[in-house]
Amino acid sequence: MGMAMVGQRRSERHLDGSRGTRGSLGVRSADVLIAGAGPGGAAAALRLARAGVRVLMVDRATFPRDKACSEYMSPEGARHLSALGVLEAVEEQGGRQILGTTVHAPRGSSLTGLFARAGHAAFRASGLSVSRRLLDGALVEAAQRAGATILEGVTAIGVVRDGAAVGGLVVRDRDGAVRELRAPITVGADGLRSVVAREIGSRRPARLRRYAFVAHLSGVAGLGQTAELHVSARGYIGINPLGGGLANVALVVPHTEVEPSKGRAEPFFFERLGRFSGIGERLRSAIIEREVMVTGPFDAWSRRVTAPGALLLGDAADFFDPFTGEGICAAFRGAELAEPLIRAALERPGTGALAEYARRRRAAFLGKWVIERAIGYAMLAPGFFDRSVARLERRGLAHTLIGVTGDFVPPRAVLNPVFLSQVVF
Repeated sequence: MGMAMVGQRRSERHLDGSRGTRGSLGVRSADVLIAGAGPGGAAAALRLARAGVRVLMVDRATFPRDKACSEYMSPEGARHLSALGVLEAVEEQGGRQILGTTVHAPRGSSLTGLFARAGHAAFRASGLSVSRRLLDGALVEAAQRAGATILEGVTAIGVVRDGAAVGGLVVRDRDGAVRELRAPITVGADGLRSVVAREIGSRRPARLRRYAFVAHLSGVAGLGQTAELHVSARGYIGINPLGGGLANVALVVPHTEVEPSKGRAEPFFFERLGRFSGIGERLRSAIIEREVMVTGPFDAWSRRVTAPGALLLGDAADFFDPFTGEGICAAFRGAELAEPLIRAALERPGTGALAEYARRRRAAFLGKWVIERAIGYAMLAPGFFDRSVARLERRGLAHTLIGVTGDFVPPRAVLNPVFLSQVVF
């Protein structure tokens, strides 16, 4: 087994949940190293640790921490949380159930899709909105209880090479000390700007390259039991009720319109929100409770998601756009796919077990990728988008579409001539 060498510092959290103190360098062994302890990384760590695999996660953050995210999950996301054993705890700590999504098109059309009416049996009739501070903290703690270790405040800056294979991570702690951590398998779950993705293959930005400005606001008027999307010709807004009087409000704009936000993210955020019909009035009494956080550009994907000794999860593998709100669920699904293959690779080194991950991942996500891109590019044609939204609502198809984007209705329910003809004609 590989040996993960790391200093025992204040940022280290041990298996029993206690924090380490500053001291001399120690030695830890690991079967799997995971860069990134967000939903994908923590879910993979939890699943592997439960199976008896020695897991070491590193993350530049200290948990709990905030994250720019839509903070939205469909019933399929709730299913994953239940399988991971944290759903009840997350809901008790403040997760709010949501019933579906409402979309407002640029020229006045709207649709509402309800999970319970999607025509396929979901895990339950409601999804979940929950802050990443709460969600990620719960997942990391569950992974620790299962036996995983996390090093906080430790940033992955490269990979260790064993010939053509990845043999671990090069990391830097907050004091600037650089160390090598070694293990037979390295998982890149380190987000949009993944170091592991860059090291194992090309990371390619595509056309849309949108950015998101995300804040928590209190006092937003008119919140209901569905998440909201408000689309214009130059971007869109997501409003997701979090409970406790808070809402996650996200402004998504093309990369060509980001320049005026530099050094003034909050004024830019509110100025642009005010350009959407009816939104300014709803925010008249709103108070910003968490600073505006910026993330992007989106529409990036990795040509390779596996290499000898390594694989990619979640946004490190690909992330198109936050419109469908299912980035968290995709990360959970990736961890679910990866866990048995990682164990097989550990048990039978040299058999190419990790390479199977790319095939299974493509089979699981291809239909959803097609639909995400169809929606993302349709927004560039406001008239067509508006007419499509009107037809979906009028013909009772919105529930099916929301079920597909929510990952519990198979994509073939939308990707067929009958459904598509009703949207277009």
